[in-house]
Amino acid sequence: MPLSEHEQRMLEQMERALYAEDPKFATALEGSGLRTYTRRRVYQAVAGFLVGIALLMAGMVAKQVWLSVVGFLVMLGCAVLAVTGWRKAPKPGEQAAGAGAAGPRARRQGRQRRSMMDRIEQRWQKRRDEQGGH
Repeated sequence: MPLSEHEQRMLEQMERALYAEDPKFATALEGSGLRTYTRRRVYQAVAGFLVGIALLMAGMVAKQVWLSVVGFLVMLGCAVLAVTGWRKAPKPGEQAAGAGAAGPRARRQGRQRRSMMDRIEQRWQKRRDEQGGH
């Protein structure tokens, strides 16, 4: 169930207030959510890889080539997901410690990324408002 516009605005205001009051805590929360998501994605990919192995073996035992091919494709896809998920996963404490220990250049890049995301979110909101008006 999507949030109403009022609820979305309230949530955005609360997020901005959290960033303003304690930016280190806010980025730590952000990083842990992303870390949990990517870890879960890697675990799912490993489970899918094991299912692919089972399909491959079942296809070989039943002498069904198509089942073996499907198993191989599942294994390949899950391996790609696991590797890309593993590379994107932030290290524990990387964002929280990196923000405080980083130099001015890293902080400036973080601000630029955040401002870029703000611009993207503003454009998205503008489009949604325009579509709702028609």
